[in-house]
Amino acid sequence: MERKPKRRTRERILETSLRLFNDFGEPNITTTVIADELDISPGNLYYHFRSKDEIVNTIFGAFEREIDGVLAAPATRAADVEDVWLFLHLLFEAVWKYRFLYRDLNDLLSRNRLLEVHFKRLLEQKVRTATALCEGLAARGELRARPGEVRALATNMVVVMTYWLSYEYVRNPRHLQEGEMVARGACQVLALVAPFLADRSRALFERLAAAYVST
Repeated sequence: MERKPKRRTRERILETSLRLFNDFGEPNITTTVIADELDISPGNLYYHFRSKDEIVNTIFGAFEREIDGVLAAPATRAADVEDVWLFLHLLFEAVWKYRFLYRDLNDLLSRNRLLEVHFKRLLEQKVRTATALCEGLAARGELRARPGEVRALATNMVVVMTYWLSYEYVRNPRHLQEGEMVARGACQVLALVAPFLADRSRALFERLAAAYVST
């Protein structure tokens, strides 16, 4: 069989760093720990990344590219409830993949200017996307809300999207599973929308929630 090429050291550093940050928290991982985990010298690691912040920023760049694609998708047409449900699942899957960014968010923003600026932009994009989703539902006759209510609803959706992982960690810090977090997060965000949904769409939301969330 044809042998697969070895992954480059830079890629291995990023993959290992993401796993360690996710498992143990970014503040608890040093470049020495990363080098030891990879069984490479600190000098080899510094050849590729001059600091831990540079590793974090590179990982954040990959996250940003993925999340930008998720946030852009719902804008292609007026969304229905199933579209919103799928969008939320994709969003929370990206949050889980890069979960240290959300779990350690306040600490990271307090000492990393690049993340501070870019996360602010990301929040603004999330609000725009949430607003577009609600307006799309309204255009289809599936949501009944005044413009001011839509703005408040979109902001509340983004607050839950952004801090749901932190809540889940407090709730069950040692046994949190991806599927449970994603499903419960999507359900919780849609629960904010539910009171504004027309009867048919409200019933669809309740069926979706019942199918995916058992606790």
